[in-house]
Amino acid sequence: MAERSRAAVDVADNSDTPDKASLTAKAGKATADGAEAEKNTPKDGSGAHGTSAAHDTQRPEPHSGHKLARRYRLEECVTRLEGFSSWRAVDEKLRRAVGVHLLPADHPRARSVLAAARSAALLGDPRFVQVLDAVEENDLVYVVHEWLPDATELTTLLGSGPMEPHEAYQLVSQVSQAMAAAHREGLAHLRLGPGAVLRTGTGQYRIRGLAVLAALRGITSDHPQRTDTEAIGALLYAALTQRWPYEGNAHGLPGLPKGVGLIAPDQVRAGVHRGLSQLAMRALVNEGATASRQEQPCTTPEELAKAVAAMPKIRPPEPDFTAAPAYGRTTYQPGSYGAGTYGPQPAPVTPPPPLQSRTGTAIKWVVSTLLIVALGLGTWQLADTLLKHTDSDEQRSSVPGDNGSRKQPKPVKLKIAGAREYAPDGNFQHESQVQDTYDNDPATMWRTRSFNDQLGTTDFKKGVGIVYDLGSVHTLSSATVNMEFGGDHTTLALYASDHLTPGQPVSAMKQLAKTTVSANKAVLSVKKPVKTQYVLLWLTALPYGDSGEWSQAGYKQSISEVRFLGQ
Repeated sequence: MAERSRAAVDVADNSDTPDKASLTAKAGKATADGAEAEKNTPKDGSGAHGTSAAHDTQRPEPHSGHKLARRYRLEECVTRLEGFSSWRAVDEKLRRAVGVHLLPADHPRARSVLAAARSAALLGDPRFVQVLDAVEENDLVYVVHEWLPDATELTTLLGSGPMEPHEAYQLVSQVSQAMAAAHREGLAHLRLGPGAVLRTGTGQYRIRGLAVLAALRGITSDHPQRTDTEAIGALLYAALTQRWPYEGNAHGLPGLPKGVGLIAPDQVRAGVHRGLSQLAMRALVNEGATASRQEQPCTTPEELAKAVAAMPKIRPPEPDFTAAPAYGRTTYQPGSYGAGTYGPQPAPVTPPPPLQSRTGTAIKWVVSTLLIVALGLGTWQLADTLLKHTDSDEQRSSVPGDNGSRKQPKPVKLKIAGAREYAPDGNFQHESQVQDTYDNDPATMWRTRSFNDQLGTTDFKKGVGIVYDLGSVHTLSSATVNMEFGGDHTTLALYASDHLTPGQPVSAMKQLAKTTVSANKAVLSVKKPVKTQYVLLWLTALPYGDSGEWSQAGYKQSISEVRFLGQ
């Protein structure tokens, strides 16, 4: 449970990182007494011994079991630092785990934390751990965010050893692209260490604490883009070498030796990918100059993302296959019963070709003649059988009132036994709302998130969908889907799945039907009825909608009812 807590809510970094001109080194350090936070945020009076500490002595501390807004029940405190605390909690309304940052409303940083959380929530980018709520209530300010119990913190991954080149390439590519998108919206992280990056089971990296973690600790920067770029370079450096690129230990990693300066990763450890080594040095800004002598430094996440894209793509390593041993033919030898001659045997010696003779030639001609006769008889019998079937079909078709085919039974509504959201990338929409798509209540719906870009136009989200369990194998004929939004446009498809939680990608499933509509109702007809128990409803394009009660403006859709017909 402790490991899951660390992977879902930010944990204070108690490592002793030394003083350094690097902006990342400054932003990455926080001690239990808050001394480093005071250095980064002068004159705010929010240290552990400042104003907030005095107020904490007069206010009862939140405890396990405490409820916020009669909804969020605090379960486990994972951080208590500088007048605020971070908790693992339960959303009792949606019955899911969440993370909560909690601080007094009169805390010097309360206003900046609220502003940062609300700005991060408006980004709506699934590459970041989403802010779900930011509220001031009853002398408390709390920020509620997603909890990813199955994700692994980068700190844990780095503790097991350096990454393979392909995995390190994916790390710097995904993180730099995500931070470039955030900076385009005016948002910075400023605490982008290994503890702020999570890897899901599908291999996607997600960033937590955008703007919020820095606001909680009062960290600011005159050059936020350069700070975040250097932080990404430090992550790549650590992934390649399992070392922190500064003097002194940090994040559970050993630092560089004192007095040697910044060394390229391929000089620290043998076998490091040269292109990634140079990329890390271009991102790590040392005393205002790049450590790479060949290329210009990358001072913004956008520049770093473009440099990654310009590299030759690094493919994953080929899996190792062990060849099966060659076995010879095992034969029975007369007189060898019980002699123990089982198991691999040497290949038998090929006997010499038979001697040609007149008798052998005659036998060949006889056998060939018999085969030709047998083939002719078989062909004649087959033709006769086909003609008889044709005559009987014509007789049946000539009977009045018979149209030559049997009546197919009329399709009936198939009962849905269960359903589960399908998210091969690990980014679920609203799992708890799936049952609302077949509860016969058009007022309840399963809602997607609101996306800044259309599905399929970026690498991080190809589609969203739900897998339905029909209870048993049925012959599916069609599906009707009622939705909330019309507009241009919604693209839906049906696939036959092997399980309620498929272990295969959509590309490996058999497509049953597909349609694109501009109305709020879609009918998908299966041309060739297929027998299946599990059906995936997969959406690959969503209409654009304005902001509303449930979500902000963007590409989104809601499904109220799904009905399947078949036999």
